[in-house]
Amino acid sequence: MEPFLSLAHLTVLDLPPPAVVRVAAAAGCRGAGLRLIPVAPGAAGYPLQDDPALLRETLAVMAGTGVAVTDLEIVMLRPETRIADFLPFFEAGARLGARHVLVAGYDPDEARLTARFAAFCEAAALFGLTGDLEFMPWTHVPDLPAAIRVVRGAAQPNGGILVDALHFDRSRSRVEDLAAVPRDWLHYWQLCDAPAERPATTEGLLHGARAERLFPGEGGLDLPPLVRAMPPEIPVSLEIPMLDLARTVGPEERVRRAVAAARRVMAAGRG
Repeated sequence: MEPFLSLAHLTVLDLPPPAVVRVAAAAGCRGAGLRLIPVAPGAAGYPLQDDPALLRETLAVMAGTGVAVTDLEIVMLRPETRIADFLPFFEAGARLGARHVLVAGYDPDEARLTARFAAFCEAAALFGLTGDLEFMPWTHVPDLPAAIRVVRGAAQPNGGILVDALHFDRSRSRVEDLAAVPRDWLHYWQLCDAPAERPATTEGLLHGARAERLFPGEGGLDLPPLVRAMPPEIPVSLEIPMLDLARTVGPEERVRRAVAAARRVMAAGRG
């Protein structure tokens, strides 16, 4: 089965959404993810919900290329988060035909986080969107077991878990634990590679995740077992920021290399 490859916005975060879609199409991706909410104040983000002209341009490029928007990011659930504030975000997602929303947990109270994730999923469902909880070592959902607890506790039909190959390794999550994840919780996943040595600090983890990953098959992550464990029919998001390489290699060429590498690794992993 030919994998459904999607270009994650973080791979080309300097590009606005229409350009992301164009690059995805030129490199052979069938989908793209868009970052409508920045990860931190002042960081890159493209709030299409507040920019009707840019939203219309993005829709026009999607129609011209046939590339779908698979996912939106990044929703950070904090103690002070108000679900009602996401209404414009949901409306933009519906117009884009997006399917999934990346959600991160930044609330130390797991019971409160679980309730808020449930409320988010309930609101997102009205717009045809899933809520996909990504576990990351520096968040309050640091690993796969924690993500399973929250999603199970939320008990929403559109709730799911987002597996990122880098965070899977850095959190020391185990492939065998994926057997405890119901198939309908896995809506898409993220593929990349990285050095085998795990950073010793949160700053190192953040830098590696946000700035310097590697093309699949060019690092030290044990990717084949993860490839085999993930459902073959769900989209594979190529989240591979490489800021050093970006100084000398343009975005389209980088994404072409990412696509070729992903196809090789997935073909080898699935035999």
